[in-house]
Amino acid sequence: MPSAIKLIVGLGNPGPEYLMTRHNAGFWFVDALAHARSLTFKPENRFKADVARLQDDGHDCLVCKPNTFMNNSGMSVQPLVGFYKIPIEEILVVHDDIDLEAGTVRFKKGGGHGGNNGLRDVIEKLGSNAFNRLRIGVGHPGNSAEVVNYVLSKPSRDDTGLIMESIGRAIELLPRILDGDFMKVMTRLHTQQSQAISHKSQEKDKDDE
Repeated sequence: MPSAIKLIVGLGNPGPEYLMTRHNAGFWFVDALAHARSLTFKPENRFKADVARLQDDGHDCLVCKPNTFMNNSGMSVQPLVGFYKIPIEEILVVHDDIDLEAGTVRFKKGGGHGGNNGLRDVIEKLGSNAFNRLRIGVGHPGNSAEVVNYVLSKPSRDDTGLIMESIGRAIELLPRILDGDFMKVMTRLHTQQSQAISHKSQEKDKDDE
């Protein structure tokens, strides 16, 4: 039986200069979640983070935006997890993923950091990689040497729209996400993403006529 999610962490870099960069897709998600559910983030200096509380249909879940830079994300997550005694399997970390196309989201449990330094630090500080992840696709620059500049730059207008649409679809399934029922969430998201791709393809064909 899946474990209910008690902590959602969005990864990103603080500061206006990073606000709309690809690497802040995790922040985009939790900000969109806060907007959709009228949540208010409050600074918690002891956790080096802004924290909100989400109470939804019997669920009581913390939502966190680390105030550290991405590479030190674990410095926020570890003390918060320790203070509230949150089991590893009840954590959902939301992050950008260059291995997925813009407009795609995937859930994953455990595994490596895939080169994401935020995940790397969370794994190191928690001493475990067994938490859940929501991977938000931002696309790949096509050259590994360009990855750092790519994730720290703004996506195109079209890609920004695709990323925000994918985040919106995930948030619509929030009750199941909080249930930890990721198999059902992924089935629904896969269907929605396929329909969205089909619709955009049809629109492009009309434009080409």
